[in-house]
Amino acid sequence: MSGPEVRIYDIMACDVYWDFEGNHLPKEQHKFLVSFYPTPGVPTPELIDSIVAKGPDGYEVTFTNQLFTPRNTDGFIYDRTLDYYWYMVNLPTGFLKEGEYTIEVRSVDGKVETRSCHQKSDTAKALVEHYTAHREQILSGFAPAGRKTLDAVPGEGELTCEWPTLNQSGGPDAYYIYRLSTGASVQEFDTQNLTWWDNIFIQRMRGEAQAGLNRGSVTAAAALKPGTDYGYFVEVTDANAQGETNICIFQPHQYFSTPA
Repeated sequence: MSGPEVRIYDIMACDVYWDFEGNHLPKEQHKFLVSFYPTPGVPTPELIDSIVAKGPDGYEVTFTNQLFTPRNTDGFIYDRTLDYYWYMVNLPTGFLKEGEYTIEVRSVDGKVETRSCHQKSDTAKALVEHYTAHREQILSGFAPAGRKTLDAVPGEGELTCEWPTLNQSGGPDAYYIYRLSTGASVQEFDTQNLTWWDNIFIQRMRGEAQAGLNRGSVTAAAALKPGTDYGYFVEVTDANAQGETNICIFQPHQYFSTPA
């Protein structure tokens, strides 16, 4: 009886405007991402031999089969809520050249699966130009923020976070992805164990065509712990499907604490 097979769910080849606090790398970056269907009973990384992204003019990047961390920015992330893995590699070498990109996945059993997408530069330019022109106004509108201590410990459905969207200041429509984690710094933010996140890609797959569109607030479906530091960040994109995304703007993290 054969075991689970590695099957690509979707891929991403897109520009990244990396605006995290304390960042000493160039803000203009790019990333490749590939997400997989669940492989019940076997962790997907055990089934993968190699993952390679290929682009115009012979451009090629190899993913590392390791746990993704804020320090290595290259490897796999496990979403325990949906029991699936996705791989991502961030590269601080500027924006991508426009064109077709392909991600090739080779399994340990020798099978090869590929998926391609087309990266467009004009959309990325429009979002980044408006964000940078209105950055201070946008960042001043996040709540909660400023490392404040909340008045009470939110139970499930009791924490609402808000932020300005680009279209509110005359900018383009965009999609917003929210991630919440324990921690009081970028290094402590636990991508592998999020407290809650607004997965607009899954929402779109389940039929919500406009998931995340111009969304300026979320209510977290998770109970928070007392006496704990939390951080969240909101990612701005031009699409709510991985293969259609051309730009991700990583806005600075916002922090707050819960009372003991």
